[in-house]
Amino acid sequence: MPETICLLDMTTPERADRLREFLPDGFVLTHGTARGDEHMKEIIAEADYAISGQVGVSGDVLRAAKKLKLLHKWGVGYDNIDIETAKELGIKVARTTGSNAVAVSEFALGLTISTLRLIAYGNAELKKGNWRTGQLPSDTYTLSGKTVGVVGFGAIGKNFAKLLKGFGCTILYSKRTPLDAAEEATLGVKHASMEEILTQADVVSLHCPLTPETKDLIDLAALRKMKKTAVLINCARGGVVNETDLVTALRAKEIAGAAMDVYEIEPLPADSQLLTLDNLVTTPHLAAMASDNFAPVVKRMFANMQHVSRGEPVPPLDLVV
Repeated sequence: MPETICLLDMTTPERADRLREFLPDGFVLTHGTARGDEHMKEIIAEADYAISGQVGVSGDVLRAAKKLKLLHKWGVGYDNIDIETAKELGIKVARTTGSNAVAVSEFALGLTISTLRLIAYGNAELKKGNWRTGQLPSDTYTLSGKTVGVVGFGAIGKNFAKLLKGFGCTILYSKRTPLDAAEEATLGVKHASMEEILTQADVVSLHCPLTPETKDLIDLAALRKMKKTAVLINCARGGVVNETDLVTALRAKEIAGAAMDVYEIEPLPADSQLLTLDNLVTTPHLAAMASDNFAPVVKRMFANMQHVSRGEPVPPLDLVV
């Protein structure tokens, strides 16, 4: 009898069919057709394995699963998964460590340039019929030669630093345990405190996980330490930035601009104040989405499920619990 893999996120039949192209023998795939915990409880009930993309997975959802062996995060961040309940129920949790590093770091670079040069603003205004050359809401800046602070220096942060080297940037990074001198020299980076990054950087780019320590890391006090010409980029997790404080700082032009791909509540509510700001670029959690990255990540998730099916351990790099 085939084992069932359930994609908890709402998706289209077409995208589900793309996933099925990589299904190993002996597995079938189901998927979400609506949002919310009640729907997830229904579809996870008979699943042997589940995949969580952007949706959070609560303890209530996990308790609705009758035979779940493995919950697999599509990506890296698992802060929205109830790990303690998974442990209690004996459900393994895995992720695809490092799989999105290139996609997310390239996206962060794109957001950085768009924010510095008001590309998204110009595009939006032109589509409204407004030719804004000479009438921009603020000054624009080049990236070349600037100081960039990278907060969080795992696979994504390191790859972002590699991309920045081509722009001749001075790169400061924040990490609990600094790299050794040889790796710092190879990457062309310097370890710095958050205080140094906030006060010295022209671009502050967030690539850290959401933890109790990083919740609201960027609040009004932090934003007021930044240069008025600086920009903030968040491709990490929404909760790392206090959104109310960010709106306040952007309206008062205490920093030049910001870009957000992730939010405290997703999907972002249509009445969010973030959507009212000319100096904020907003995208709908797109950073990890790259068509040429799809197959390798899907194959890796399915391979981990095969390991569990055969009674084999999940590779340590991918195993959370």
